[in-house]
Amino acid sequence: MALERMRMKIGELARKTGKSVRALRHYEELGLLPAERSDGGFRLYGADGLARVYWISKLQDMGFSLAQVQGLIATVESSGTAPEAMQSLREMFRARLQRTRAQVERLLQLERDLAESLAYLEGCRVCTSEHDLEGCATCESPAHADTRAPSLVAGVRLTTAPTVRTVQVRLGDDDTRRVP
Repeated sequence: MALERMRMKIGELARKTGKSVRALRHYEELGLLPAERSDGGFRLYGADGLARVYWISKLQDMGFSLAQVQGLIATVESSGTAPEAMQSLREMFRARLQRTRAQVERLLQLERDLAESLAYLEGCRVCTSEHDLEGCATCESPAHADTRAPSLVAGVRLTTAPTVRTVQVRLGDDDTRRVP
């Protein structure tokens, strides 16, 4: 059967895309995935349905919610011309690219912070069991000489003052208690 004439039921589309039948029905309910119907009432999808599901998945991978995908489709469909539709897509994708690049920068900084913290924590291996956690606040290990604790480690360090650890327990709408 030629690709453009291919018709598959919802279960086959689900298998090919890795989506659940329920998700595909939800897409249809939201107007994201149009389906033809067979004489027996079964949903039928062609190559365009397959492409649409992959497109929705890709948009979700980029952080678009299904409501945003609906909005994107509505914007494109309400455009007066094809160039206007593509301009709308360009603008949305350009904004998403900027947010993605900012997110990548934050993740790269987090990677650097984690690597720096792990390198610093390697120096803690020489610590003996007689040291307590409070000692970490004033660590004078040669491994840490002239090295300031990275922020991911410094935030964990305890002060030398004794601490009381409590947990807030919510018992009801108006009743919150602190439990040691």
